[in-house]
Amino acid sequence: MLYSCRCLEAMIKYLTLWKKEGQEEPYVSLTRKKMLINGEEVLIEWEVGHSIRTLAMHRNAYKRMSQIQAFLGSVPQLTYQLYVTLISAEVPLSRAVLMTFSLISVTYGATLCNMLAIQIKYDDYKIRLGPLEVLCITIWRTLEITSRLMILVLFSATLKLKALPFLVLNFLIILFEPWVMFWRSGAQMPNNIEKNFSRVGTLVVLISVTILYAGINFSCWSALQLRLADRDLVDKGQNWGHMGLHYSVRLVENVIMVLVFKFFGVKVLLNYCHSFIALQLIIAYLISIVFMLLFFQYLHPLRSLFSHNVVDYLHCVCCHQHHQGRAENSEPPFEAETRQNIV
Repeated sequence: MLYSCRCLEAMIKYLTLWKKEGQEEPYVSLTRKKMLINGEEVLIEWEVGHSIRTLAMHRNAYKRMSQIQAFLGSVPQLTYQLYVTLISAEVPLSRAVLMTFSLISVTYGATLCNMLAIQIKYDDYKIRLGPLEVLCITIWRTLEITSRLMILVLFSATLKLKALPFLVLNFLIILFEPWVMFWRSGAQMPNNIEKNFSRVGTLVVLISVTILYAGINFSCWSALQLRLADRDLVDKGQNWGHMGLHYSVRLVENVIMVLVFKFFGVKVLLNYCHSFIALQLIIAYLISIVFMLLFFQYLHPLRSLFSHNVVDYLHCVCCHQHHQGRAENSEPPFEAETRQNIV
């Protein structure tokens, strides 16, 4: 109902703006944004009318609504259809069309996650993504989502109801992680998310955002880290550690589930070699990680603002492990001399 009212209001605003084309709007405001041109920051200003600002607000709401539709609607639908196809060993045309549209919806929602994450983190900048950047994000997200969902389906088809505790525990860990961090920080619940919200309304909003956050992270990376203690509810820093931890844990999970399918999978499910299928799924997930690293290293629109890029982070991790290994292998001269005296 609320979505229909928003659509109707947007249509009325658009028709009103179309009829007043060429006329100056009496209510305007100045908008200032920074823009990177040849590596230099340039401050640009432009006037935005009240109607244009309202339409932009509706457009941003539609973007967020498409994410809710993608991850809380299309992901369960696509997972269920893949499971039914795997069990029945047949793919009718209607089911193939439904799975195709569901995959497009999920990929579009995941791509919007990246775009919105960039806009939220760099709110002071005017950001433009070119065709190459969008293509890289689309390939990254398509491979990540399809491989992840196929692994979940194969794992569920192998263990049946025994897989349910593992999947529920996985979802609950993602769901309660922001609340545990909020509790450990000792902060109070933010009460200025929306002026018209009471504490109960704020709590409902936070729970809804957390459920959406968990639904996104269950199938792919959300591109943001949720922080309930902050007013903006997200971490605006370029948190390489959080991204690395997410993909490392997901890779280990996927390998474990693929091994379960390989050694315990029922041969009737598929007419193909289980080892070949398992290898393909892991390679597809690794390729998606490669495209993700490629985007952040070379195609991110504001990569020049990064204090550290992907190569720097990997270099720091490798150097830390190397120095740690050298420290363990090196022996203090006093201890060595003592051992020689004992001998």
